[in-house]
Amino acid sequence: MNRSVALLASVTGAMMVAIDGTALLIAQPNMLRDLNASVVEVQWTSTAYLVAVASLLILGGRLGDRFGHARLLLIGAGGFGAASVAIVLAPGIDGVIAGRAVQGLFGALLQPATLALLRLAFPADRLSMPVAIRTSGIGVAAALGPVLGGALVDQYGWRSVFIINVPVALLIVAAAVSVGGLEGPRQPVRVRLPLLESALTATSIGLLVHALTAVPLTGWAVPTTLFPLSGAAVLAVLMVSHQRRAVDALVPAAVARSRPVMASMCLLLVVAAALFGSLFVASLTIQDGQRLSALAGGLQVLPLTAAMVLGAPLVGLALRRWDARRIAVTGVILVAAAVAGLARFGPVAATTGLLGAGYAIVMVTATGTVVGDAPPVYAGVVGGLKQTALNLGSTVGIAIAAAIMTGWSIDAALWVLCATVLLALVPAALLTRPLLVDSVGGRGGNGLEGPVGAGGR
Repeated sequence: MNRSVALLASVTGAMMVAIDGTALLIAQPNMLRDLNASVVEVQWTSTAYLVAVASLLILGGRLGDRFGHARLLLIGAGGFGAASVAIVLAPGIDGVIAGRAVQGLFGALLQPATLALLRLAFPADRLSMPVAIRTSGIGVAAALGPVLGGALVDQYGWRSVFIINVPVALLIVAAAVSVGGLEGPRQPVRVRLPLLESALTATSIGLLVHALTAVPLTGWAVPTTLFPLSGAAVLAVLMVSHQRRAVDALVPAAVARSRPVMASMCLLLVVAAALFGSLFVASLTIQDGQRLSALAGGLQVLPLTAAMVLGAPLVGLALRRWDARRIAVTGVILVAAAVAGLARFGPVAATTGLLGAGYAIVMVTATGTVVGDAPPVYAGVVGGLKQTALNLGSTVGIAIAAAIMTGWSIDAALWVLCATVLLALVPAALLTRPLLVDSVGGRGGNGLEGPVGAGGR
């Protein structure tokens, strides 16, 4: 596989999704006025996407393992671009919401494929730098999205933020075509797709995300929150029960029993909760407490983005010399210190920059570990799990922060998030490299044979 093209496709795909989400936040007020929509309806342009993508990421990765990641990347990028055109042409808010849900569906095919291609293009011991470049790209996109979105909305209206997806999607499609014939191993045709588990998982995650996204507006102790959470818990139990009995499980045994993979999932979920919960609190502090404009508030947290962009490649270099466990623990401690700093000093440059540096360390280390340690034949489902952990973590973090702010105070919310992120020290300490066996045939992510979980670095 052409490594440069695979890296281009991976970074561009991740950046397109990041810019789309951040630019939409800037476009929503203009959309509300132009379409005569309610605040709740406009909020659903974000919720519909999040529910769809979070529900289907694991299945999207599994489909890539089965049918080829370049093919799924092509379909995902093409569909994402087509859905963007449909949103541009939508006459009303209902069409925009439907288009965003379709974007989420194709995003769930696209995102796992961007990580899986890196696993297939680069050896496990060379993955840290490509992953770091991808993380830096996401940081650039997160900073560029609001600026680009604001400029486009001011000049051309809210529909323009979706038009820019089309040429980017075409570039990704071209890259996917160029690497399509050079893919690594796939699961054999005889492998059955776990449709029942996929349906249970998608519905459970969808209910969970839908309930959590409503918490900042409705709170926890209301039927609209409690009923979906209960349903999600019941479906999750049924899914796990079926997963343990299934021959061809949605999450294969080689992945589910991998200590580094599962530890990385937990690490990403907890740290993402702390990051996005803290940013939610910081944004309210900046705009309401300090009476700054949205633009001035964005500039105040710019050090976070700069630390991510500049720090991620340095983490990639560090992983070539030092143990992933030590680096991950360092990242968690930095995030905890940054959240404590936010509680004590507010969103100043030092605290936001420290938060970005810590998150970059955790993101690069955990992503490199989870993708590198999984067997190549399961690279897609692992990529889907990783993205799911990030989506769930961010949603949970905002829900926790909103609930504590409502019941107590902003400072209390930050101190709880600080204590929460320290829980990530446990999975960070488990980032050893086990000896994985590819149950479909072939060797595991580290090129060694042996029982799953039977050893360290």
